[in-house]
Amino acid sequence: MTPNAATLYDFTMTDINQKPVSLRKFEGKTVLVVNVASKCGLTPQYEGLEKLHQALAPR
Repeated sequence: MTPNAATLYDFTMTDINQKPVSLRKFEGKTVLVVNVASKCGLTPQYEGLEKLHQALAPR
C-alpha cells in the first residue's frame, strides 16, 4: 500500500503475476476493484460481477 495516498490512482497493486500495476494507468476509465483470493474458485457472487463487467467493459 502507498502511505498518504490521496486518491485511488496513487496506489500501486500487485497483479496475479506478481508484477506491480500503477492504478494511475486507469485514470479517466471506469474501474471496479474487487479484492478476492485468486485461487478460491467460483463463488455465486462472481455471477453478478461478471454481469457488471459485461455492462461496463466498453467504458
